[in-house]
Amino acid sequence: MRFGQRLTEAVAARGRLCVGIDPHPELLDAWGLPNDAFGLAQFAQRCVAAIAGEAAVVKPQSAFFEAFGSAGIAVLERTIASCREAGALVLLDVKRGDIGSTMAAYARAYLDDASPLAADAVTLSPYLGYGSLAPAIDRAEQQGRGVFVLARTSNPEGGEVQLATVSSTDGRTTAQAVVDAAAEHNAGVAPLGDVGVVVGATADHGLDLTRLNGPVLAPGFGAQGATAEDLTRRFGGQLAGVLPTSSRDILRHGPDIESLRAAVARVAATLPGD
Repeated sequence: MRFGQRLTEAVAARGRLCVGIDPHPELLDAWGLPNDAFGLAQFAQRCVAAIAGEAAVVKPQSAFFEAFGSAGIAVLERTIASCREAGALVLLDVKRGDIGSTMAAYARAYLDDASPLAADAVTLSPYLGYGSLAPAIDRAEQQGRGVFVLARTSNPEGGEVQLATVSSTDGRTTAQAVVDAAAEHNAGVAPLGDVGVVVGATADHGLDLTRLNGPVLAPGFGAQGATAEDLTRRFGGQLAGVLPTSSRDILRHGPDIESLRAAVARVAATLPGD
């Protein structure tokens, strides 16, 4: 089954909230865990137990696992597998972007059934040119997986590139060009295309998302300051495809599993309807 179809069904069953698994060193410390591979594994296991049976989408941040080398990657592999066994879709936050054979290798690592790191979807960076992402987008389509391409991110520095115009004759921002390219790939697909975009929820994005026909990952909800009212104001009629992401606002309630699970329910209950 295509990713867009699976995502639509998961959101209908569990709601639109995407919960991040971000094992910051500060969180490991707050949970009373050592800042090593053992502490990482304990952190991830508790997150999976609390979150993966509740949320439609779980988003592990790969960098925090990679920081522990091969032992951390092993924990990430187990986390991906366990989340999927619990019924959650796994969106692996890797933000990869490269060209040619290197991009193809990233695609095999994260989007191929044969890889233990394969997720339901990944984040990609288009700033070596949107066309450079073709190996990943093509493999995702072949394998029934999805991608989320960075368009208008929540960090202030992103505007230096994302708000630049494509050319003097075009007039579109780089971010809008990314959205438009994703829309071309998703055209005519029902109920939702497989190429999503990342658009931060913390500031007005100024993008036309009406033709996207794909999901929008909206980081910044919760601890970074975006509210339910911000989601409604900034995404309006596109809310059906928007996945607000919350990480620290939920994870700060650990290490108790029931407290984490209750936090997921509380945050999900604040989200606006379609």
